Amino acid sequence: MSAVVALEHLFDSRRLWRAQDVARAPSRQATGHAALDALLPGGGWPDSALSELLVSASGIGELRLLWPTLARLTQAGERVVLVAPPHLPYPQAWLAAQVDLRQLSIVHAQGRDALWAAEQCLRSGSCGAVLCWPQQADDRALRRLQVAAETGQTLAFAYRPLGEAINPSPAALRLAIEARPAQLRVLKCRGGLAPAQPLPVAAWS
Repeated sequence: MSAVVALEHLFDSRRLWRAQDVARAPSRQATGHAALDALLPGGGWPDSALSELLVSASGIGELRLLWPTLARLTQAGERVVLVAPPHLPYPQAWLAAQVDLRQLSIVHAQGRDALWAAEQCLRSGSCGAVLCWPQQADDRALRRLQVAAETGQTLAFAYRPLGEAINPSPAALRLAIEARPAQLRVLKCRGGLAPAQPLPVAAWS
């Protein structure tokens, strides 16, 4: 068992790569930021998978990163669900980003209930994307979100503190969003090695 755990840690820390991931088809989910798409192996968000957005602080552009994707999905009639957001969305900002608010739903929940709600929304297959802010989510909880995203063929985004970057994760993509310096780093990406070069905030904000 210890050997299996150690192997998974090597995969999560990008010290090993899985050969079967190399031939993955290009993503159908462009991020809306050309510079970020160019960094990611599939050219966009991993399909039907969990992406972790690890932020050093709230309010540093972490939502703006997803607005082009959410605008595209909602304009196509896809439902977007926010599970337990730390702050209520400011409607004018989301409208300015061309997000169709008629397709936006907010679920108020806490702790394990929030994780359960996010998992159910993902499994339902009725959402284009689910955003969540899990508190104290362990590897098992994140793996359930990943499996639910695959089952429901839905984009899953989990906002977590940057300090969680030291822990392994089953997420297909892990991005670090930092304030000082203002930049984005790809920590882990399914289908290839994470690029070492960070992306300045001006390239996606």
